[in-house]
Amino acid sequence: MTRHIRRAGLFCALLLVALLVNAARVQVLRADAYDDNPANRRDAITRYQQPRGDILVAGRPVTGSRDTGEHLRYERTYTDGPLYAPVTGFASQEYGTTLLEHTEDELLSGADPVLAPLPLWNDFTRSRNAGGDVVTTIDPAAQRAAYEGLRSRKGAVAAVEPSTGRILALVSVPSYDPGLLSGNGRTARDAWARLNADPDRPMLNRAVQRTYPPGSTFKVVTAAAALDAGVVTDLDKPTDSPDPYPLPGTTTRLTNGSRGCEDASVREAFTWSCNTVFAKLGVDTGVADMTATAHAFGFNDGDVRVPFRVARSTFDTTVDRAQLALASIGQYNTRATPLQMAMVAAAVASGGQVREPYLVERTTRAGGGAVSTAGSRPMRRAMHPSTALRMRELMRDVVEKGTGTNAAIRGAVVGGKTGTAQHGLGNSGTPYAWFVSWAQGHEDMEAKVAVAVVVEDAAANRREISGGGTAAPIARAVMEAVLNSQDGPATW
Repeated sequence: MTRHIRRAGLFCALLLVALLVNAARVQVLRADAYDDNPANRRDAITRYQQPRGDILVAGRPVTGSRDTGEHLRYERTYTDGPLYAPVTGFASQEYGTTLLEHTEDELLSGADPVLAPLPLWNDFTRSRNAGGDVVTTIDPAAQRAAYEGLRSRKGAVAAVEPSTGRILALVSVPSYDPGLLSGNGRTARDAWARLNADPDRPMLNRAVQRTYPPGSTFKVVTAAAALDAGVVTDLDKPTDSPDPYPLPGTTTRLTNGSRGCEDASVREAFTWSCNTVFAKLGVDTGVADMTATAHAFGFNDGDVRVPFRVARSTFDTTVDRAQLALASIGQYNTRATPLQMAMVAAAVASGGQVREPYLVERTTRAGGGAVSTAGSRPMRRAMHPSTALRMRELMRDVVEKGTGTNAAIRGAVVGGKTGTAQHGLGNSGTPYAWFVSWAQGHEDMEAKVAVAVVVEDAAANRREISGGGTAAPIARAVMEAVLNSQDGPATW
């Protein structure tokens, strides 16, 4: 009898050891495989078992969480969803996350280890902390002015603070309501299918994810390159530029949309946007100096994050002389995001220095304690300070007496540059209307805002489309909104 009991006890002990070994295998060796298994819904259930942290604009949340009472309990909600969609992106139980909802997902969902009270606490308790909050740099007045300025016209606006790189507005139209994608039911699936089938691509963030030919707004870069290289020493000296201008090595003759461009000075050519003068100026400056200046402004940099990725703006470094002439007036292969062109204007406004743009001011715990702050941003020189001073003169002339008078603001110093970019097969597409600018209040020590506006399909006759007539009024509204804010971005 004792022998049988001993054998039974030994067998039970072996079963216990086997159970412990299997538990260790599951918990340690196979943990990642089980976590990643699509059939394992524990992580999703835990993820949506509590409200998500919020994204804040001027101290107020533009996101929220709704208790559905279902298995995946909390769904994301959005205040003024279409207005802020280019900033927040969406957080969907079915389709994942985009933009700030994606780059700050660990903090917002409570999974970030930095939110835990003790190291490895969440690993031990298998729990999540309350989601943290993301405080953005967006100025709500500037954001709304940009959105309402575009109205139903397809396009984008980016606005930054030149001295810091803080992004004050980021707007893309047409937009969408990210709240429609929050759940995992039929409503979300129908909205997803409809948005993806829309030829206007409302989920595309045109301010940072799409590049356009910048047209004549790129003449800011060309003029800066020529001044830095010493090709231009006197803004008022005739440039010996023919009209039309024969592209080097070709029979193609470049013309102007304005009169009086033959042998015009750089000041006159910039004020009235003479293509022939700046095409010749780019060729005289040369590929090397043009490339160096474009790089200094941020072109060809594929690593820009704000914190989500920004599409690379490009300046072709392998061009011949004819192609360089076209690239120097923002055509050929030259491409830029609206955010990049806002940074070009910001460099002029800030004495030639460029600060890296950023969208997140700080992140906090649910109780308000700081997790991280933006801190000082890296700075690089885009042009000599003396060049920036002369570029400010040129841009002021455009607004005061040239093609950009629609951007003038009473009681403020404003500089700008218009652009009308051709595109499509044989330039058959409706031109893109551009305007880049900066503004400084008379009582301010430095410029408060730099803006870039692009309108893709202006609701006007093709011949009537222009950066000054179509895009400049939008830029003016955004600049006024920032200048009218007390002590920087609005806090309401």
